Amino acid sequence: MLELDRDVVIAGAGPSGLTAARELKKAGLSVAVLEARDRVGGRTWTDTIDGAMLEIGGQWVSPDQTALLALIEELGLQTYSRYRDGESVYIGADGKHTLYTGETFPVSETTAVEMDKLTTLLDALAAEIGPEEPWAHPKARELDTVSFHHWLRQNSTDEEACNNIGLFIAGGMLTKPAHAFSALQAVLMAASAGSFTNLTDEDFILDKRVVGGMQQVSLLQAAELGDDVVLDSPVRTITWAEDAGGAHRVTAVSERATVNARFVIMAVPPNLYSRVSFNPPLPRRQHQMHQHQSLGLVIKVHAVYSTPFWRADGLSGTAFGAGAIVQEVYDNTNHEDARGTLVGFVSDEKADAMFELSAEDRRRAILESIAAFLGPKALEPEVYYESDWGSEEWTRGAYAASYDLGGLHRYGKDQLKPVGPIYWCSSDLAAEGYQHVDGAVRMGQMTAARIVTAADRASVAS
Repeated sequence: MLELDRDVVIAGAGPSGLTAARELKKAGLSVAVLEARDRVGGRTWTDTIDGAMLEIGGQWVSPDQTALLALIEELGLQTYSRYRDGESVYIGADGKHTLYTGETFPVSETTAVEMDKLTTLLDALAAEIGPEEPWAHPKARELDTVSFHHWLRQNSTDEEACNNIGLFIAGGMLTKPAHAFSALQAVLMAASAGSFTNLTDEDFILDKRVVGGMQQVSLLQAAELGDDVVLDSPVRTITWAEDAGGAHRVTAVSERATVNARFVIMAVPPNLYSRVSFNPPLPRRQHQMHQHQSLGLVIKVHAVYSTPFWRADGLSGTAFGAGAIVQEVYDNTNHEDARGTLVGFVSDEKADAMFELSAEDRRRAILESIAAFLGPKALEPEVYYESDWGSEEWTRGAYAASYDLGGLHRYGKDQLKPVGPIYWCSSDLAAEGYQHVDGAVRMGQMTAARIVTAADRASVAS
């Protein structure tokens, strides 16, 4: 068992925890990062499966994600654009297969008008409410006590329009059914990306990838930290007390280390906070809040082929169908790779249905869904892999935590409030970049800055 004395102990070696650790060390504070897994990266994970490099976790970078882009440059990494030449595919409510170009789905004029109306409403709300404190807006309770599903139908009677707009947030982002989260949560998701329009533009939100994989953002930061990162070491207990002068002393006990520190950063998703025993116990407000935050469910499907056959057919590899098993498909071919890779997403209740099947039947159903978009060649990949973060012991869902109906306006103001020396830090709690790697980086930087300020104040007081 390691015995360490540090200024700050950090639970979680994902992008948020490692960014915080790196910033704290730059400021002259000592750190220890305790990670439950046998690897760093959290919900980013680049691995080789059957000879193919796959992005099992988060991977894309959009132009508004300036904190992540700056860190990528600082670490000496390169990015490349997602392939997007050619026609995209849309399967509508009537099951019709249509090719199209541009950002607009090839729907009827009536449905297009309704989709534009809903987009305009959401863009206006996102601009008005913003990502910083959506719970503080006068409309917060009104929007937080109606599900996104019902809000859409309050504003449109066109079912195809409602399902298509819902796809971009429910299936595409929060990975929960639209009836399971509020309109306010949807507005936060849109505001965190700059606008709802940004979420509907795959050429914006899925703009670039990191050459060699997104996990390098964590691997390179961990390499700088060296022995300050302890793997296979889930934190089990955190005990803290305040002395007569107001200074805190903390002891964090994990599987492989005991760390005595002044501050703690919980850099894990909120659904994992309860895996740690806190002494004294967390306040009632924290206990209640964390029970109203949960991750969604998505199967990220990787299919690798000898060539990107869809390109020869004049297709971009991009496909959408709100009613399909696989609702989104993209060309996910690696940088300078002769093979072609498709990635598809099966979300929320559709994922529930797929997990009712055997592995063989699930594979068949998913590939048939992809083939309905891109043709029969999609049925025979050389490599097939399903990223199932819901089964991961130290994640238990994807992509990030969101509140249940009514939870955001009720608890949001307290989600970043420290408890004594304990600070909360993850992409699940971000404003800009919420539930993206960019949000994790922003949270790491912000949390480190808050602790540096607190440490300076404590030094002055002493």
